[in-house]
Amino acid sequence: MTAGPHISPATPPSRNGVPARAPAGPPLRERKKRRTRQALIDTALELFTQRGFGGVTLDELCDEVEVSKRTFFRYFTSKEDVAMAPLQDLWTAFLEELQTSRPDGRPLLDPAKEALLAALERVADDAWAHRTLLSLRLAAQTPSMNAHGLHFCERTTHAALEVLHSRFDLKSRHDPRPRLVADMLVAAFRYALTGWAAQADVYEPAAARTPAKQVLATRFRKAVAALPGSLTLAPAPRKTDS
Repeated sequence: MTAGPHISPATPPSRNGVPARAPAGPPLRERKKRRTRQALIDTALELFTQRGFGGVTLDELCDEVEVSKRTFFRYFTSKEDVAMAPLQDLWTAFLEELQTSRPDGRPLLDPAKEALLAALERVADDAWAHRTLLSLRLAAQTPSMNAHGLHFCERTTHAALEVLHSRFDLKSRHDPRPRLVADMLVAAFRYALTGWAAQADVYEPAAARTPAKQVLATRFRKAVAALPGSLTLAPAPRKTDS
């Protein structure tokens, strides 16, 4: 069999005999900034896990990554901020996805759910899942991380409401329903995340049949589907022995 001409997989398709330009990636400076930020996150989670959140100073973290504290504060506001970065990145992506969501006459919870699932698809990979598990385990032992997470959640909720009010006709800002939709979405995700993390005592991506983000996405979908029933749940009194 005669071999055909070799074409590099990286060669972009041609048009009218003229090779097309490959899509431009992020500028070098932006790539370096991303690498520095990710190095801070990974190193922080590793050190905090090994020595405890309080056992690592900000100076030690910066020395390990070989950056100045000034550089650290370009990316994060505190040790809590860098330790919570994996989940915060997901919610930042959610706000971006919400900017392009379309209700199409459906209940507001539907496009909000789709925006969070799209963010999960964008952000979550095996490395993200591992970082998130480390972050959650640290938060369970660190009250200041929980407090930071609550503040971030409140800021994100307000930002989401601003997006919704700017894009959709939600009538009055005094209407409680959009805020309750946002709160229910967060509650459903927290429920899904807690169950997902509890199932992953040791995360082994190579042995997993289903990608971790798909497991989390499935749990989240089920939690959202259970919301209407939770609002109408009317249990009967428990019977007692007479």
